[in-house]
Amino acid sequence: MTRAAISALIVVCLFTLRAPSVPAWQTALSSREEEMMRQVIELEAQARDAALHNDAAFTERTLAEDYVAIGPLGTVITKGESVAARRQAKLHYDSIDISEMVVRIYGETAIVTAKAVVKGHDLGQDFSGPYRFTRVWVRRNGEWQAASYQATVTQ
Repeated sequence: MTRAAISALIVVCLFTLRAPSVPAWQTALSSREEEMMRQVIELEAQARDAALHNDAAFTERTLAEDYVAIGPLGTVITKGESVAARRQAKLHYDSIDISEMVVRIYGETAIVTAKAVVKGHDLGQDFSGPYRFTRVWVRRNGEWQAASYQATVTQ
């Protein structure tokens, strides 16, 4: 890959989700990996928008059937529970600011780590603050699905 192609990839990342970083070990990506990374970054932007707008259809479409999330307090959340929470608008996000995003590609799997500063409420309880999260995307039959998610409260 040329230096110009790497620079273009970094610029795309910067404008997609507020400065996701591309670590030095990822600068020698194949064109296939570049495309996979672009797709995952776009899915992350869509996931952010879906959270802000309680888009249950996006959640239904993109979570794997065996999806499992671990919330900041250790709560295990399934796909069905995630979809229901979106449909019932149990969570309300006022804002989600993503930074420090890193996407790693391993075959047909992408692991995303990032920082998120959120403002919002869950059944009336404020959960605003800084978080770190990891999301695992798996490409099955040509489609990306989120297989796992974990969030941790930070300071």
